[in-house]
This record gives sequence, C-alpha cells and structure tokens, in this order.
Amino acid sequence: MDETLAEFFRRTILKIPMPEMMTVLKTWNFLSENQLQTVNFRQRKESIVQDLVLLCEENRASLNDAALLDIIYTQFHRHQKIWDVFQMSKGPGNDIDLFDVEQFKSSFKKILQRALKNVTVSFRDAEENSVWIRIAWGTQYKKPNQYKPAYVVYYSQTPYAFTSSSQLKSNLPLLGQALTVASKHHQIVKMDLRSRYLDSLKAIVFKQYNQSFETHNSTTSLQERSLGLDINMDSRIIHENKVEKERVQKVTQEIFGDYPQPRLEFAQYKLETKFKSDLNGGILAEREEPLRCLVKFSSPHLLEALKSLAPAGIADAPLSPLLTCIPNKGKNYFKIRDK
Repeated sequence: MDETLAEFFRRTILKIPMPEMMTVLKTWNFLSENQLQTVNFRQRKESIVQDLVLLCEENRASLNDAALLDIIYTQFHRHQKIWDVFQMSKGPGNDIDLFDVEQFKSSFKKILQRALKNVTVSFRDAEENSVWIRIAWGTQYKKPNQYKPAYVVYYSQTPYAFTSSSQLKSNLPLLGQALTVASKHHQIVKMDLRSRYLDSLKAIVFKQYNQSFETHNSTTSLQERSLGLDINMDSRIIHENKVEKERVQKVTQEIFGDYPQPRLEFAQYKLETKFKSDLNGGILAEREEPLRCLVKFSSPHLLEALKSLAPAGIADAPLSPLLTCIPNKGKNYFKIRDK
C-alpha cells in the first residue's frame, strides 16, 4: 500500500465517530472478527486508526476498498450532504426493460471513463434495490480527488436519482448522460427539490410520506383532543372557540394529513412581475424589466412548522396553496411570474 492510499484510509477512518466505529467496520466487512479483536479500542483514536491502517495494509487493501468504506460512512451520515433530485423519462413507445444491476454498473462506469481519463467510480448495493455510487472526479491532467467525491443514489427501475451537490458543475452533463444511458432512459431533468434529508426526498417523489411516515392512529376524533381552553371562560366563548378550533384542525388535517411530514429545511419563492398602476408616469411605470423578489422560508422541519401555524393561531386556515403544495408538487423551489 503506497503512502497516498494509506493516508486516504487514515483520514476516512479518522472521521468515523468512536461510538459508530465497530458498526461501520463490521458493515464494511473487510477486516475479520479476529483482526478487529486485536485492536485496543480504548486507546487514543490516532493509535486506533494507525492499528486499523496496518491491518488494511496486511490485507492488501485497494483504492476500491477504501472507497467502499467511505460510502458506508456517508450512508451513516447522509444528512451531512445536500441532495438534489433528478427525474428521467423514456422515449415515446419505449417499453420497460428488465433491469440488470451489474449491467447498469458496467455501463455507467464505462461512459464516465471513456469521457474522462482520471475518474474513479465505486458502487455499493443498498436497501430497497438502491445503488450507491461514489465518483471521485479528476481532469485530463489531474488525478481524482478522493476527498471531494460526488455521490449518486439510484433506485433501480425508477426514473429518480439523488445526487450530492458537487463543486464540479461542469461534470453534471456527463453524469446525467451516464445515468440515462445506464438506466435505459431517454432524458433527464433536475427537479426543483433539494434537502439534506435523503429519506424525505425519496418519500416525496415516491409518494410514500402518507404511509412510511405515519406513526399514530388517524381516526382519533377531534372531540378527544385537548383544545387548551380556560374552564373559567364564558360558555358562549368556549363554544365559539371550540367550533373554530375544530374547523382549523379539520382543514389542517385535510391538507397535511394526520401523519408526520417529510423533512425539508426551506422553501424558496422567486417572484417576477411587471409594475402595474392606473396612474400615468413615474419611474416604475416606464420600467421594462420586471420587478424581482426572493422569499425564503427556513426551519429545521419546515413542513411540520407550516402544519402547526393555523392550529397555533399564527395564520389563518387554510394556508396558501403555494405553501401546502410542496409535497404534492415535489418541489421546494418556485418561480412565480405574471400570467
């Protein structure tokens, strides 16, 4: 093992948190149980890493072995990346082909390596027929940068792929070509949907959020829920508040459902509109360019926050469709223009 590969192993192992170390290493399954038992995991982390790198060298580990370990680490910490969604489509009259995962991998890798001399591509099969792809990009004159890889998660026999945001935007067309050809599609487009939470993005595009995210009984009657009213209030006020709260609760449930929402951190709206006025003259009236405005809603859990606005009395029910349509439209980037 040369020094470059040893350093790659060292830095990859070093970033694994100690509470997860054994779980990640056993998932990797490159070092045997007997080898792992020879390592003292109670010593300083630097010493543990050094011992593990020596074991990797003893097993004649390759660059692909190191890349596989990095994929596993990323699977455990997928929320540390920002994921974009790409949607593919087949040409008119194209039937659904039988999917061969090995053929997909081979085709994907060949397309990238034919177009770019310096690139390394690694794969790992995962749950729900998904394939995790790690791509370390280089250039015609520079070796692949193993410390800034791009990731792609493709679910077989679906038109969707999820990619981690890459600094090398110039490689996106090549990546799109490799995905469409290898998966036997015709076109690919980037959706206006982005988040750190890969599982939530998957739930949105596959319309699974009203099933896999459900955690409690949705048949509980509104009367059984606490309305938080002061028992000393006038009975007429209590009745009016109760009726209104039940209306708000019902409208909110009809829009958002009675299950946890997919997790998104923001929604962004770009507005473009021409200035309109009944008055003649003025600087804005002569302006040909449209007025532009950007509004961004941010929250650690945006959809749950929106769901809670009306019941909390912060907003009227129902909320604007521009806010409530996010899961159904599968987008959190919107452009609003004059009709």
